[in-house]
Amino acid sequence: MYRSHNCGELRETHIDENVTLSGWVHKTRDKGFVIWVDIRDRYGITQLVFDEDRSSSELLDRARNLGREFVIQVKGSVIERASKNPNIPTGNIEVLVSELIVLNESKTPPFTIENETDGGEDLRMKYRYLDIRRNPVKNNLIFRSKVAMEVRKFLSDQEFIEVETPYLIKSTPEGARDFVVPSRMNEGQFYALPQSPQTFKQLLMVGGMDKYFQIVKCFRDEDLRADRQPEFTQIDCEMAFVEQEDILDVFEGLTKHLLKEIKGVEIDKFPRITFDEAMAKYGNDKPDIRFGMEFGELNDVAQHKDFNVFNSAELVVGIAIPGGNSFTRKEIDKLTDWVKRPQVGALGMVYCRCNEDGSFKSSVDKFYDQDDLAKWAEATGAKPGDLICVLSGDKNKVRAQLSALRMEMAERLGLRNPDEFAPLWVVDFPLLELDEETGHYHAMHHPFTSPKPGQLELLDTDPGAVRANAYDLVLNGNEIGGGSIRIHDKETQSIMFKHLGFTPEEAKAQFGFLMDAFQYGAPPHGGIAFGLDRLVSILGGQETIRDFIAFPKNNSGRDVMIDAPAPIDDEQLKELNLRIDIKA
Repeated sequence: MYRSHNCGELRETHIDENVTLSGWVHKTRDKGFVIWVDIRDRYGITQLVFDEDRSSSELLDRARNLGREFVIQVKGSVIERASKNPNIPTGNIEVLVSELIVLNESKTPPFTIENETDGGEDLRMKYRYLDIRRNPVKNNLIFRSKVAMEVRKFLSDQEFIEVETPYLIKSTPEGARDFVVPSRMNEGQFYALPQSPQTFKQLLMVGGMDKYFQIVKCFRDEDLRADRQPEFTQIDCEMAFVEQEDILDVFEGLTKHLLKEIKGVEIDKFPRITFDEAMAKYGNDKPDIRFGMEFGELNDVAQHKDFNVFNSAELVVGIAIPGGNSFTRKEIDKLTDWVKRPQVGALGMVYCRCNEDGSFKSSVDKFYDQDDLAKWAEATGAKPGDLICVLSGDKNKVRAQLSALRMEMAERLGLRNPDEFAPLWVVDFPLLELDEETGHYHAMHHPFTSPKPGQLELLDTDPGAVRANAYDLVLNGNEIGGGSIRIHDKETQSIMFKHLGFTPEEAKAQFGFLMDAFQYGAPPHGGIAFGLDRLVSILGGQETIRDFIAFPKNNSGRDVMIDAPAPIDDEQLKELNLRIDIKA
C-alpha cells in the first residue's frame, strides 16, 4: 500500500496514528539537528519531521539527500506540530518519519512548483506536466471536472441521452476551415474533423432520440486568440418537438444550476434583448451588462449645427463615463489617441464634461450651446461628474469603435467584477449576413437555421431583413452558448441552400444524406451548443481558456510540449497516397 492517507487529510484527530504517505518533495528545511520536509500531492501538503533525538543517522542522511520533486513514500506517526501553520489544513500536525523510500528521483525542475512561479508561459507550456502540479493549474482542472459533472447531472435529470458522434466525417464548405485527414484505404479522399456534430445531432432527432447531449471535442483550423483553440470542447445539445421558448427554458435552467452549484449565485430570470437592440445599445451582439454606459444616439441633437464632422456622419453616438469629469485634459487626449489606434480605427473623439454645477464644457463649444449639450447628457444618461465621449461615422464601424471604448473604460474603472454574473439571451439574429467583398449572402449561424415564422418569403425580396429563429446566451460579455430552431423539411432546406449559392447538385453532394433523412418523418427540432472551455473560464473568474485546458496549444496552434504539428516520414506519405516533393 503506497498510502493510507493523502497529503491533505491528516488532522489533530489523527494524532498518534501510524500512517503511510506518498507524494512529491515540495521543499526541505535543514537546521542540522532537525530536518523538515513538505510532501505534496494533489490534495495538499503535509510536513514531515526528522530529528537527531528520534531518527536514525541513516534516516537523517537520506532526508538530507532529498531533492525537490523527488517522489517518496514515508511511514511514521502523526504528532502535534509545535509551530502551527494556520494557512494550510494540515498545519496543526506533522508526521514523525520512521521509514523513507525514494520511489523516483527528479531532475531540478526548470521552474519552481509554486503558486507564484518564476516560469514564463512558454516554458510552462513546454513542461505542462510540471505546471499541472502547481495549485492554480491543478485547481482549474478540478474546477473544470466539477462543471462537467454538474452539466451531466442536470441534463441526465432532464432525460437527455448522451450519444457519441463520429470524429472522422465529411468536409463541408460552411464555417471555418476544416482539419483534414487523408484516408489510406480510399486513395485521394479525405475525412474532416468535425467543427461541430451539427448534422449528426439533427439525424438523431430524425432517429427519435428526442433529447440528446454530448460533451464533445470540435476542431477548427482558424486564427487563434486568448479564448480560442484549434480543438475545443462543446456541450452539444438537441431536442425534438420544441419551439424556441422550450430551448431557452431548459438551458436557462442549466445555467442557473451551474451558477448556483458552482458559484453559489442565484439569478431569477435572464433578460432578453434582440440583436438589433444589442447593436444599438452596446455596439456588439454579446454585451456585458454588469455595468451601464449604454449608447445614446445623438443624430437628432447633434446634426443641426455647422459641425460638418457630425453632419456628414451616418451615426453620431456617445456614452457617459461615470466620474469621467475628473480626467485631466492629458488623460482625455490619451483616450482620443486610444480610439484612433488601428485596432479601433476611429478618426477622432469629441468629449463633453458634465460639471457638478449642471453646466457643460465640450471640445466643440464653438458649435454647440449649453442647451444642446444638455440634450447630449439626456440621450446618454450622463450625470454631473461624468464625461460624455462621442464618436461618429459609418453606423456599423462607429458602433464597433464605441463598443471597444466602452469595454476599455469598464476595465480601467474596475466595473467588470469577475465575481458578478450577468447573463442574458440575445435573440432574433439576421438569418443571412452580407459579405461586402463578394456581395453574396452567407448564413450567420449555419445553413440549417430556420427563419422566423412567416419570413421565408422575404428571402426572395429582402434577404437581409429575414430574422433567424436563433439565440445566443451571453455571460459577462462573452457568448457562452448559441443555437437555433432547425429547418426540418426538405423543401425549406432546398430554398435555404439556393439562397446561399449552392446549386442543387452541390447541395446534394454535400448534404444529400440530411435531405434524404428529412423525407422520413423529421420532427421539428432545435438545439444549442455551449463552449465548455469558455464557460468554465468565466465561472472561474478568468477569460483565458488555456488556463482551464490540461494540454493547450500556443498562439500559433502548436503543442510545444510534444512538438506538434510535425512532419511525417516518407513511408507514411506514400501509404496515404500523398505527393512527396523531393528537393534536388
